[in-house]
Amino acid sequence: MNSNKIMRQFALVLLVGAATQVVAAPASAANLQTLERMLEAQGQSQLQVQRQLDQMSADLDNIRGKVERNSYDIKQMKERQRQLYNDVDQLSRQPVKAAPAAKETSNTPTEAYSKNMGENDAYQNAVNLILKKKDYQGATQAFQSFLTSYPDSVYKPNASYWLGQLYFAQNDLLQAAKNFEVVASIKDSSKRADALLKLGVIAERGNDTVKAMSYYTQVVKGYPNSTSAKQAQSALTNLSKH
Repeated sequence: MNSNKIMRQFALVLLVGAATQVVAAPASAANLQTLERMLEAQGQSQLQVQRQLDQMSADLDNIRGKVERNSYDIKQMKERQRQLYNDVDQLSRQPVKAAPAAKETSNTPTEAYSKNMGENDAYQNAVNLILKKKDYQGATQAFQSFLTSYPDSVYKPNASYWLGQLYFAQNDLLQAAKNFEVVASIKDSSKRADALLKLGVIAERGNDTVKAMSYYTQVVKGYPNSTSAKQAQSALTNLSKH
């Protein structure tokens, strides 16, 4: 009797334990699914944050690149202005003079002077727009007008050179080259060495290394003791390293 009671109690304990396991199993599966969803959501959130960080990094690189390009452009503009100011200063030391009594013969190129007062005045007015008024846009138009009115002027080399300088300062390298080529074609122009040097610089900026070296070489060989030759030689040395 007591043995049967014990057996019934033991069976009851087994049934209760089995029932507990049946109930606990679904609960554990539900918890696992919930945990998986939480981890998946967290992973998606982290992925989104990473994407945002990657985009921010790309934006910063883009901004940094623009800043570097702008800095380079500003540096180039300042360099062109500096060169223009230096050339203007040199021009101010060589004012237009009256025509010489006789043409001197020497190995050093000399500039001729016109007896046409209208031609002299037109040229001097264009020069004054640079020297006195610093009106570079007005000077550009004035020199263009001068060369149109006086295509065979004795001032053509100088006018073309300064027009080339003005275009160069404005970064209009195509027009600058056209005017420098005019000067380079005039063998006895005192501006020829500088014009050839500028043509070399323009060719180098256009990634035409062969043409640039050709211009620089002409300067070095044709004007060996000039400041332009020293600059050309330095440019040739730099190009030969690349």
